[in-house]
Amino acid sequence: MRQLLIYTMLLIIPFSCAKGQDIPNAEWQIKTAVLAAPEEYRAASKVYGYDNNGDFTTLREGSNAYICLADDPIKKGFSTAAYHKDLDAFMARGRALKAKGKDGTEIFDIREEEVKSGKLKMPDKATLAVLTGDIDPETKTIENSYTRYVFYVPFATGESTGLPETATPPGQPWLMNAGTHRAHIMITPPKK
Repeated sequence: MRQLLIYTMLLIIPFSCAKGQDIPNAEWQIKTAVLAAPEEYRAASKVYGYDNNGDFTTLREGSNAYICLADDPIKKGFSTAAYHKDLDAFMARGRALKAKGKDGTEIFDIREEEVKSGKLKMPDKATLAVLTGDIDPETKTIENSYTRYVFYVPFATGESTGLPETATPPGQPWLMNAGTHRAHIMITPPKK
């Protein structure tokens, strides 16, 4: 029995260490996470990221209205986000539901019900930006970055905003998820 335990530990320890080695250090996560925020908010924004075990954690406390999310090292590609702190409860609820194994549709429906009932607070307006790009394997810098912008306006419709409810060409705003708790104005700049 003891030999089985030792053998099991020998298998688990290298896997744990290898997993930790795939997680970028906190400094790099912070440096790249804040790229999604407006420049004047970057130095004092709160940053969530991943510890050496890959667990979601607070990497830096903030003192302004922005929260930034580091790239998820498990997901393919590079993507960071920054959002107004009033969206934090909404975002945290989505992460909690995902951790429970809920899919995108279930998360949408549960949060919709909770916002309507008042259980989940959704601000009447708030911003979010998502920056995607490529990581240069040698310099670890972000190249070919591209930012899309979202302005949450819960339960807004095309009629109440004057915006189309279907995707428009890059650079033109449109309303996504119209009439729902997640109604938001999308602005996708043209790619360079």
